[in-house]
Amino acid sequence: AVPPAMSRRVVRQSKFRHVFGQPVKADQMYEDIRVSKVTCDSSFCAVNPKFVAIIVESGGGGAFIVLPLAKTGRVDKNHPLVTGHTAPVLDIDWCPHNDNVIASASEDTTVMVWQIPDYVPVRNITEPVVTLEGHSKRVSIISWHPTARNVLLSAGCDNLVILWNVGTGEMLLALDDMHTDLIYNVGWNRNGSLLVTTCKDKKVRVIDPRKQQIIAEKTKPHDGTRPIRAIFVADGKIFTTGFSRMSERQLGLWDLNNFEEPIALQEMDTSNGVLLPFYDADSSIVYLCGKGDSSIRYFEITDEAPYVHYLNTYSSKEPQRGMGFMPKRGLDVSKCEIARFFKLHERKCEPIVMTVPRKSDLFQDDLYPDTPGPEPALEADEWLSGKDADPILISLRDGYVPIKNRELKVVKKNILDSKPPPGPRRSHSTCDSDFSQPALEEVLEEIRALKETVQAQEKRISDLENKLGQFTNGTD
Repeated sequence: AVPPAMSRRVVRQSKFRHVFGQPVKADQMYEDIRVSKVTCDSSFCAVNPKFVAIIVESGGGGAFIVLPLAKTGRVDKNHPLVTGHTAPVLDIDWCPHNDNVIASASEDTTVMVWQIPDYVPVRNITEPVVTLEGHSKRVSIISWHPTARNVLLSAGCDNLVILWNVGTGEMLLALDDMHTDLIYNVGWNRNGSLLVTTCKDKKVRVIDPRKQQIIAEKTKPHDGTRPIRAIFVADGKIFTTGFSRMSERQLGLWDLNNFEEPIALQEMDTSNGVLLPFYDADSSIVYLCGKGDSSIRYFEITDEAPYVHYLNTYSSKEPQRGMGFMPKRGLDVSKCEIARFFKLHERKCEPIVMTVPRKSDLFQDDLYPDTPGPEPALEADEWLSGKDADPILISLRDGYVPIKNRELKVVKKNILDSKPPPGPRRSHSTCDSDFSQPALEEVLEEIRALKETVQAQEKRISDLENKLGQFTNGTD
């Protein structure tokens, strides 16, 4: 017989062993949303502490819908959309440093960045703050830099990765000779100094974008032919999902310094949906959501064998079309919530809450270490010049209150500034004096004032419509 002390030691101590998931009540879901049917392995959903954004079906062109988190229940069929792309939207991502700014990537080869107001606008939002043009084929991946302000990455079916400065609308870097085939996914490390990419050529690459160098690569981390995904986890390790030669789904954990052998490689099942990994650095938990699966499996990554520890599976009846993952600062710490997913069905979005059961009502410091807040640690040009900085952390002890609407200002560099004026200077003609700098400023100031007036009126109309709606509902 095994001595009792021995048998007890077999159970690994972890505060996350009992994490359990449960869907919210029916009235807390978002109903009547026509989720996009585009075949694309993107997650179709992006969430932050203020909004949930979902790529939707739209006739001719591409659109996504943005709902305030609190606006649950049935979505009005006339709810405004964000419509500016001329072909389907393939990926969306909220800016980590401004909860009112979202980027979208489209089959129309462009990336657009949008300012979303705190109030619900009356009409569709059709004017992006900036349109980024540089790809020659559809753009299927976008991802904001985790610590530098206004740095956005896009990857397209032209096998090209581009880094943009959204604040000037300029291309910072183009990584063009690195991928020989379609790029499946791109992920930043914690401080945004490195990228990991997966590609149809069956390679995982770790790239230093500023040196434009591949610093490590692994061919065939998984033997199967179906798409691979890779993300950075703690200590710069890399976590992958893929398929074995027998088409079984696998997960792998790799060390950059020795990319040859995996630290861990586990078989899971024989489903054929690509597994989208979502990682929470604070708890070292990876959640795997397969497109078309009806479950979320989660694992804790630790320093002791077997390194990737299976925790549990959240199962439901309905398959998921896509999945949003709330940043830590958007969670309810009073309920010991450590993750919240936004699961897309064909016609609705269902939040799923992951909780660690605790008896105490007090703030649980061990579940909530300080976590990345909304302030960037670097400016775009500092990062480009070679500086690195870890995210600026905030405490969640008193919960997080989102910051009021901050506007994204785009300052286009004037092409004329950098060129000497052609030919001899003319004397001050009327034309020059008409548009002296102060005059131009005045015009711009006036335009800005007009814009603010229009926005204020839109908000007023929207408020009055809501009041009217309540009034008419009351009399029905």
